[in-house]
Amino acid sequence: MKFTKMQGIGNDYVYINCFEESVEDPAELSKKVSDRHFGIGSDGLILICPSKVADCRMRMFNADGSESPMCGNGIRCVGKYVFDHHLVEKAEFDVETAAGIKHLKVTEEDGKAVLLTVDMGIPEVTSQVPEPICVNGKNYEFIGISMGNPHAVYYMDDIDSLDLEVIGPGFENHERFPERTNSEFIQVISPEHIRMRVWERGSGETWACGTGATASAVASALCGRTGNTVKVSLKGGNLTIHWDREGSGHVFMTGPAVEVFAGELDINNL
Repeated sequence: MKFTKMQGIGNDYVYINCFEESVEDPAELSKKVSDRHFGIGSDGLILICPSKVADCRMRMFNADGSESPMCGNGIRCVGKYVFDHHLVEKAEFDVETAAGIKHLKVTEEDGKAVLLTVDMGIPEVTSQVPEPICVNGKNYEFIGISMGNPHAVYYMDDIDSLDLEVIGPGFENHERFPERTNSEFIQVISPEHIRMRVWERGSGETWACGTGATASAVASALCGRTGNTVKVSLKGGNLTIHWDREGSGHVFMTGPAVEVFAGELDINNL
């Protein structure tokens, strides 16, 4: 099976072109290819599939095999793949996801996509603003935002000191979130700039999360910590998030996508 390894500011996935390949059990394949010792190594698996309602369809599986409806960094990489490999022949196109159809716009250099802007849709507030919560015996406040997948945004004075490997599962699996949640830990630098670490549902700490950055920007604007346009700095790089709050209500995410390498996988030997 042919595959492509891609990353969006360090959020890395294995991509399969299902216009040409067939994957019988993507959940199990995701667990195997994601293993950084015995597989390829990734945060999960993303299938690029034909669509009856858009230019292509994205299916995204976490490293534990669970399927997620949406991935912000992943969809930018899908956009780069279909543009660079001429599965679409235009600079603006639509991608079907389980969280709805997303519109992408490509910024290209020498015929290759280097930056992509994704219309992430209208955010949904899913909590009080803010809402108290006790995790691992400590009291916090969070803002719940859905971007087609669930997020809980927490504000901290120092995110670098957090031991997410220890505390992350308690946030992800808290009884307040019966379907588990993605958890974003935010340090506000200025009204135009926030830093973020993320504990992703089903994958643990990752270098970046596009939907998480989007949710965090919306939460920060809602509670008056930032304006409606903000730079979000993650472990793997920066994203620019713009919330058209007074207009369409949609949120737009802009960031890079990189094809790292391509190869062939013997799935029988995983």
